[in-house]
Amino acid sequence: MREPIPPSPHIVIEARTCPLCSSRNTKALRIQSESFSFGISTTQEPNMSDDDFESGHSGASNTYPQQCSALRKNGFVMLKGRPCKIVDMTTSKTGKHGHAKVHLIGIDIFNQKKLEDICPSTHNMEVPHVKRTEYQFVDLDLQDGYLSLLDDAGAPREDLKIPDTDLGKEIKKKFENGEGFMVTVLKAIGEEQVIAVKPMN
Repeated sequence: MREPIPPSPHIVIEARTCPLCSSRNTKALRIQSESFSFGISTTQEPNMSDDDFESGHSGASNTYPQQCSALRKNGFVMLKGRPCKIVDMTTSKTGKHGHAKVHLIGIDIFNQKKLEDICPSTHNMEVPHVKRTEYQFVDLDLQDGYLSLLDDAGAPREDLKIPDTDLGKEIKKKFENGEGFMVTVLKAIGEEQVIAVKPMN
């Protein structure tokens, strides 16, 4: 006499949301029959979009190290914690067994103050990442001094003020005369400032 064949299992796939982590998708596989039942759960990591990761430049240092002897006139360097353009540098030895010393003279790229420092030629100095960007001038708020600018892609920005210098007076005069022009913005160590103007191309 043949033994009765057990009924074939019913396979049901259910999509469940994990009550503890709503950001994950949990799939449960349930197999049931009259004689047995068991469950298999698999958890899948969510797909990460590019927006979930910071770009390689985000959080990057504002400076990088460079050996003092490799610095050059008209280059940039940090002096007394400020980003400077090197206007003069001289090298001298302190003695028979001494290390060569480099005397650096720089001008702060934002406030034009003169700064100096002396560093052994084999030691590292911090060099700022300096970026120059040109914007099209659009408007000027005479009350608070904020500029309205457009970049190459047509994106606006209104978070820069005219400098409190002769350049600022020049910008104001051009605005009052209805002239069109470009402004050059310098960025370093988290600071930005308009440093020049030029005619429209």
